[in-house]
Amino acid sequence: MNTVALKELYPILDQLPPALTQALADTAQTLSLPSGTVVFDELQPCRGFPFVLEGAIRVVKANANGRELPLYRVLAGESCIITSSCLLGHADYNARGTTEGATTLVLLPREIFDQLLAQPAFRNFVFALFAERMAELMQLVEEVAFKKLDQRLAGLLLGKGRTVYATHQQLADELGSVREMVSRLLKGFAEQGLVRLGREQVEVLDPAGLRSVVTGTPV
Repeated sequence: MNTVALKELYPILDQLPPALTQALADTAQTLSLPSGTVVFDELQPCRGFPFVLEGAIRVVKANANGRELPLYRVLAGESCIITSSCLLGHADYNARGTTEGATTLVLLPREIFDQLLAQPAFRNFVFALFAERMAELMQLVEEVAFKKLDQRLAGLLLGKGRTVYATHQQLADELGSVREMVSRLLKGFAEQGLVRLGREQVEVLDPAGLRSVVTGTPV
């Protein structure tokens, strides 16, 4: 495996001893996956530590009725804390990861991951990743627990630009909700003149009005 592209995205690997770098190159597996591929799923054993070269992995928590709560995305140059926790705790996955767009990743075997953890630089990289993702997840918990769905939907629309190219189902998936509730709220936003609904798109007409929904205060 050519490690040049990998080191460009993960410069921490430049700090490894040459022997470990060679072991990584000899044993890591490069995977090219189409969009929508399940990389890992709940109750599956962890096969290794992923480095994403291009594309993204969408990590969600699913329940029995098919609804999903998006947790985070793993982009190129990042990695997955749920995978890290499974490797560290020798446990199975408790979430699902699916590719968004064509995705290329390098899968590092558990044995090499364990050896890398003995290196302070790599260990610091892993725990810094934990800290960053935990902050994001705590923000998600706060939004789900304390914000109404209309506030979360308004915030989601504001974060996607003037025109949001997505179906109602895709927006519902982003929010961990159901399409019917999101469609009802979008219709209400449209009646208030906040948005204009089109085929698989939502045009934001009144950003200030949507911000007032997010904060729960009148314009």
